[in-house]
Amino acid sequence: METTLYLPVKRFLEARGFVVKGEVGGCDLVAIKGDGPPIVVIGELKLRFNLDLLLQGVDRVAACDEVWLAARIAPRGKGRESDPRFRQLCRRLGFGLLGVTGGGEVRLLLSPAAPMPRRDPRRRSRLVDEHRKRQGDPAVGGGSRAPVMTAYRQQALLCAAALATGPKRPRDLRAIAPDAARILFRNVYGWFSRQSRGVYVLTEAGHAALSRWPQAPFDAGHGDRHEGARINDGLILPG
Repeated sequence: METTLYLPVKRFLEARGFVVKGEVGGCDLVAIKGDGPPIVVIGELKLRFNLDLLLQGVDRVAACDEVWLAARIAPRGKGRESDPRFRQLCRRLGFGLLGVTGGGEVRLLLSPAAPMPRRDPRRRSRLVDEHRKRQGDPAVGGGSRAPVMTAYRQQALLCAAALATGPKRPRDLRAIAPDAARILFRNVYGWFSRQSRGVYVLTEAGHAALSRWPQAPFDAGHGDRHEGARINDGLILPG
């Protein structure tokens, strides 16, 4: 699976100073370095270098500064990565190429160098915003079947954990989930129900979500995000 490539590529980019998170905005990984404005890298993963991987890269170029394509290195050197025509095409498109060995070693096959097409600032901004709001790196890049642990889902789970102890108002949850009022009102996942005006309770679907993604107990005595309130901090395999 493509997810087996994620950790080696993540470590490769982290060694170069990037903060890497998986499954951000439909991209297998997004890596960011620096502030105002940051350097944004999008990585796409496939088991083999092929046309689909190239097309994914073409779709991503407007939202980032660099596109990196990563795939397994074919045995006996018979993969596309050994074809000079394939490398020349990637060079002209400005893509970086990373080859991952069976032992998890990442080899730099081609550095991104060519000038990139005109940017899409709105799309880029959405990626950066989601990357920065997401706590830890809770989604393995390259997956497609499991629900992605987005920043929105993380805050919704914090709200659910708080409501598991009893009915509450949005203002009671604002310290741990800044978007609590919008999350409870929209109720995208069906986890919440309005008990009375401005008061919400947890539904059966919400309890089921907490069983799937357990959270630290809500502590009403703390007005900030203390250590126990972190959700899915770090890398969690999709379930």
